[in-house]
Formats: sequence, C-alpha cells, structure tokens
Amino acid sequence: MKRNPLTLIIALLLILIFGFLLFSIQVRTTEVAVVTTFGKPTRQITEPSLYFKWPWPIQKVWTFDRRVQNFEDRLTEGLTSDNFGLLTSVYVGWKVSNPTNFFPRFAGSANPISAAETLLDQWVGNAKTDVVGKHPLSDFVSTSDNGAAFLAIEKAILEGIRSQIRTNNLGLEVEFLGIKRLQLPETVSQSVFDRMTSERKVLADRFQYEGEAEAQRIRSDAERKAAELLANAESQATRIKGIGEAEAAKSLAVFQQNPELASFIFRLNALESSLKERSVLIFDQQTPPFDLFRGVSTNLLKK
Repeated sequence: MKRNPLTLIIALLLILIFGFLLFSIQVRTTEVAVVTTFGKPTRQITEPSLYFKWPWPIQKVWTFDRRVQNFEDRLTEGLTSDNFGLLTSVYVGWKVSNPTNFFPRFAGSANPISAAETLLDQWVGNAKTDVVGKHPLSDFVSTSDNGAAFLAIEKAILEGIRSQIRTNNLGLEVEFLGIKRLQLPETVSQSVFDRMTSERKVLADRFQYEGEAEAQRIRSDAERKAAELLANAESQATRIKGIGEAEAAKSLAVFQQNPELASFIFRLNALESSLKERSVLIFDQQTPPFDLFRGVSTNLLKK
C-alpha cells in the first residue's frame, strides 16, 4: 500500500515540531527560569530568549515571574519605647533576584510567589515589632523634623527584612517598603491625645516665655541706648552753652568799656535784620532802632 507523500511530509513536520519542543524552552521578558538535571538545579536563566535543553526526565525547566510583586501585611500591634500601643501596616515591593536560590525553597509549593509572600509577611511583622519598640510615639506622628524620624523608621524596617533575606539566602530582593497605615487602639487614643495636648502646651508656654524674655531684652537695650544718646546730647548742649557764655562774657567786657558803641551796634544789627529783603518801611524815627535815621535827609532815604 502506497503512502500519500503529503501525509508523510505532515508527519515529518509534526515529528520535527515535537522534537523541537522537547529540546527547547522559551523564556519570556517577564520570567526567570531554573533548569534542573535529574531534580537538581544546574542552570539559571535570567535573560529572555530561546534556549535548548534535554527532554524530561533528564532536564526540567521551572519558570518564575521576575516582575516586582506587591503586597500589604496585616495590621499588627506593637509597643513603642514610651509604652504606647501602636497598630501598623506596611506595603512591600519585592522580586525574584536569584532563581537558583529561590527554587529549592519555594518550587515545591503550588504557588511559589504566594509562599514567598507568606514568609515575607512573617519577617515584616517581626521587623516592625523590633523597630517600633525602639522609637517613641512622637517619631511616628511629629512633623517638627519634616518627617525625618518617620523615614528613618521605614528604612530600619526595610534593612531588618533585607538582613533576614541575606541570612537565609532566598534569592529575593525587596525593592521598596513604606508604612501605609498607623492606628492607635481605642483604649489608648484618649490618653495619647491628652498627653500630646500637654506636650504642645509645654512647648507653647516655653515659646511664650522665650518671646517675653526677648522682648524685655530688646526694650532694655533700647532704653539703654536712648539714655546714652540723651546723656551725650545734654553733655554736648552744656559744652556749647559754656562756649557761648564764654564768648558772651568776652563781648560784654568790650561793651562795658563803651556802652554807646554797644548800643549803636545792637541797633545796626536790628536794622540789618529788618532790611534783609527789598522792603518799604513806615516807621517812627523815635522808635529804636529806627532812631538812627533822625537827622538823615529825606532825599537820601528815598535813594
């Protein structure tokens, strides 16, 4: 019986395709893979491409999602360093960084990613409890330091988890961690509020006292400077007055020797003051200092 050539070609192609599938694996951009030989990991694949392998049962390929995985741990209570109960919850972003180390611990699980997150959740809880116990409640809620203490707490929790991962060599890498939720138990909420109110009042009283002390210092400084300026002005006035009196005494001595000359000079000075600008004067020649014009010709005055 003759075989149809088309049937033979199709059969051959199917054999080739089946053989190609047995001896190759395609690793996608979102995956990392571990190749096991007789059940033991012998090679890891971290770059997307087409790779060749021996067929099962000699070799088997395990693939894992390489993208960053996100999860939020449960709300748990811890005791702060000043003995306040505090409920905290954090969010975590992690990924598979070394599939060879990740494989032995989680490959036997039905969902390796979920199994890894379950273990991480336990470590996150331990790290939170440890870090929360080293900080007072004010580090979590205060804004006076622009959130520096809060960021330090998040960093300490992250370092605690990374230390656990390095110690156990799980092939994981935590990319980021942050505190998502803070909550006080109802039993301590009022006492915390009262304590915070008391602390704010102490701060307000201190700032008010410092302000009043500074205001008093400024007033005292201003009064001292004003007293110094006044004293200097009085001293200068006394000195000028003394000089003037000395000069007046000299002039008086001269005038006492010739009273008529003194009178004449005083009247000339008064007359000069009244004629500083162009003026028309109507005066009585009997009234000083205009008595100087007695006996002066009328024509001369008009000139």
